[in-house]
Amino acid sequence: MGKVRKGWIQDGISMYLKRLPGITITEVRDTHPQREAQAIQTALRSSELLVALCEEGEALASVPLAERLEKFGSERLAFVIGGADGLSKELKASSHWQLSLSPMTFPHELARLLLVEQLYRAQSILQNSSYHRS
Repeated sequence: MGKVRKGWIQDGISMYLKRLPGITITEVRDTHPQREAQAIQTALRSSELLVALCEEGEALASVPLAERLEKFGSERLAFVIGGADGLSKELKASSHWQLSLSPMTFPHELARLLLVEQLYRAQSILQNSSYHRS
């Protein structure tokens, strides 16, 4: 939801996106959870599995997250971060998986940066690269 307005966050997101070819970000204007849900459903491709990022989602450490992502194989995942009011109950209920980045609440811009970093970290873990040190 929404645009990234802070330059330092955009720089971080851009850095990880360069390391993660194939990942795209679709921005949906944040307004109200119900309208956001409709816009998200419209933007989703039929082949994508919806992953709702929300505070009641499953909280995983980096290695278990990498292992979970590996189980999806070649499935296309669409990670959705809500706006200020969060995601609608209906959208969360329709999701394939609910994931929590933390029990804390973050602005959507920071959540986006955290998500792309964790996706890169998961890829690094699965490829046994030195980025993730355990």
